[in-house]
Amino acid sequence: MNQDVMNLEPKMLWSNFEALNAVPRPSKKEERVIAFLLDFGKQHGIETIQDKIGNIIMRKPATAGYENRKTVVLQSHIDMVHQKNADTDFDFDSEGIKSFIDGDWVKAKGTTLGADNGIGVAAMMSVLEDNTLEHGPIECLFTVDEETGMTGAFGLEGGLLQAEILLNLDTEDEGELTIGCAGGVDTTATKSYVQEQLPVGYKTYKISLKGLKGGHSGGEIHLGRANANKLMNRILWFTHGSYGLRIHEIDGGSLRNAIPRESFAVVAVLANKATAFEAHVKEQEGIFQAEYAKADGGIQVVLEEVTTNGPVMELEFQKQFINAIQACPNGVIRMSNDIEGLVETSTNLARVSARNGELEVLTLQRSSVDSGKDDVARSVGAPFRLLDCKVTHSGSYPGWAPNPASPVLKEMETLFKAQFGYDPTVNAVHAGLECGIIGEAYPGMDMVSFGPTIKNPHSPDEMVEIATVTRFWDYLLEILKNIPAKG
Repeated sequence: MNQDVMNLEPKMLWSNFEALNAVPRPSKKEERVIAFLLDFGKQHGIETIQDKIGNIIMRKPATAGYENRKTVVLQSHIDMVHQKNADTDFDFDSEGIKSFIDGDWVKAKGTTLGADNGIGVAAMMSVLEDNTLEHGPIECLFTVDEETGMTGAFGLEGGLLQAEILLNLDTEDEGELTIGCAGGVDTTATKSYVQEQLPVGYKTYKISLKGLKGGHSGGEIHLGRANANKLMNRILWFTHGSYGLRIHEIDGGSLRNAIPRESFAVVAVLANKATAFEAHVKEQEGIFQAEYAKADGGIQVVLEEVTTNGPVMELEFQKQFINAIQACPNGVIRMSNDIEGLVETSTNLARVSARNGELEVLTLQRSSVDSGKDDVARSVGAPFRLLDCKVTHSGSYPGWAPNPASPVLKEMETLFKAQFGYDPTVNAVHAGLECGIIGEAYPGMDMVSFGPTIKNPHSPDEMVEIATVTRFWDYLLEILKNIPAKG
């Protein structure tokens, strides 16, 4: 753990964040962080329960004089997106995140930081731990597997929570109070394909496409950043007819909710056209750099000669595969007509893997309109159905419909203006939040989401602004002091 980070203010929050980040906590592998939180509850004598799906609920009674306030539940997810740079030697299953201070920001060395949603988790731990605070009855809901399916929110049973108000601590821009979000669905295409021996007269290369910014496939999809899978396919598409391209394997992107930053392909081209192929790839690098100079300025395409005796894709399937990736929609599909600047519908071509005769394509569609979400999912699946792939749609979750008349929102707006001297922005986001799902199990619960400023979540460039964490904490405490009375 980094002592300099732990000494930041508020010290209790940052110390809890560092302790949390010392525990590996990938989605669907939260056993160690669950044990960490259960031990935290035991150490501090906090009422703690674990539900059937793995979520943890902790309860803290009201401080003296606040017993008649409405119960509020603070909610954050305990898993984090695991992303690292290709040249970073790091094992997410066994190592803790290595954070450091860089000017006004806390960052991690070559990996995601886990501020999404670790800052929210650390704040909740600190509220539970600090007995000097003034507040009414509090519940803290720590959910599992938000990043790869919202399994914890889906599995939360009605009747476990007693609260009337939910404060979700999982948004990423200071000064914003979020009251709505997009829903999502996963579309997956898989197929076993025929391989054949590479003919004689070929030269083999590894293409490494890297240096892209990537980022959150919801909150940053509108920034026009490059998608590594799409750019790699452009190289393959133009190379296919001119240089006798044959594909050994492709490995591009990783998680559905991360814009892919890297893609790697092992390909063969006719030896007598190898020099022209090398020049072509260099030309494509220049084209990409010019296209994305402002949105994604670090694109690199590295070509190296390799030796392999492995098989290649059957030629006809290869043609169809390249065309399917070319035809697959990606990025912003539609902007909202109701909220200026809000993405309504988008899709992310997150992962493309073709090796050893097995193809897998992972995508994620988001929309604040369910019919739009379903329509773009069908559009994404269509080119792969033409390729005779097995296409499945899974993990669908609802959006969170905004309630501008929310009573707790009105109170939070007033408190924000009094504390900081300006009005907060009330908005909806294109990212997925658990509020819509929890709201189905607890209809009528009054919900608002807020948080400090976190940049580049879901990428190794993730960072959290130190000063905003201090202000977020102070604002949270002011809200808890001013939760309205019951009835």
